Amino acid sequence: MFRGVIVALVTPFRGGEVDFQKLDELVEFHVGQGTDGIVPVGTTGESATLSHDEHDAVVERVVKAARRRVPVIAGAGSNCTAEAVRLTRHAKEAGADGALHVVPYYNKPSQEGLFRHFEAVAREGLPVVLYNIPGRTGVDMTAQTVERLSKVPGIVGIKEAAGSLDRVSELKQLCPGLVVLSGDDSLTLPMLAVGAEGAISVVANLVPRDVKDMAARFFRGDAAGARKRHLDLLPLTKALFLETNPVPVKTAMAMRGTISEEVRLPLAPMAEANRQALRKAMAAYGLL
Repeated sequence: MFRGVIVALVTPFRGGEVDFQKLDELVEFHVGQGTDGIVPVGTTGESATLSHDEHDAVVERVVKAARRRVPVIAGAGSNCTAEAVRLTRHAKEAGADGALHVVPYYNKPSQEGLFRHFEAVAREGLPVVLYNIPGRTGVDMTAQTVERLSKVPGIVGIKEAAGSLDRVSELKQLCPGLVVLSGDDSLTLPMLAVGAEGAISVVANLVPRDVKDMAARFFRGDAAGARKRHLDLLPLTKALFLETNPVPVKTAMAMRGTISEEVRLPLAPMAEANRQALRKAMAAYGLL
């Protein structure tokens, strides 16, 4: 179920509040574009600055808008295991198809602590996709820990964003039945080449059909076509990470008139020099 190009969905704001009308429109857009899945309230969805009520409401709204036409993997991660369990339970009750769980941040748990944390959330009975992103969490979940977790019922995949092809190769060796998804847009094609089954993509907020086309070409054996699509996308991808995600992608979507570029503090509007570089990349790609 959790394969292909899955969008790490932004949370649109308007005047400090979640813009639920735009959220509905974004879900409909992705269904129409053939996106393979939707992740609301992950990092790109600014989960860190949503209240608990807002978090729950966004999950419920995305599930409702999707109407089972596309899988919804609700962001449910926390650095508090009890809170991660609560978010998972809510996602299940709301009708989500799975839950994305980031490595607990700030606490810097041991590998044993990570194992026990994810084992606890998996008991809620909703398929769990792990999320390893040491650059944000301060802890790198080892392949050996993932191997242990892959044997826990309900843990079905991992979004791997350590930036290492060796890590993806190691995961595929140790956990052949675990779905591995790229968490680094610029590395999606190389990760597919060493065994990943897809991506949870930021760039797919902007050009979902193109990101999916790259993966589809690879999966049907058109390596040259996939490589060309990857190289065409690369300058745009780089521009969308000139500043901390999701600031650039929201700015890009605002330039297209899709949503407001509004983010919540401590995130701030994009610096002017980076904004101009992003605009140039988008124009070169044909988006402006």
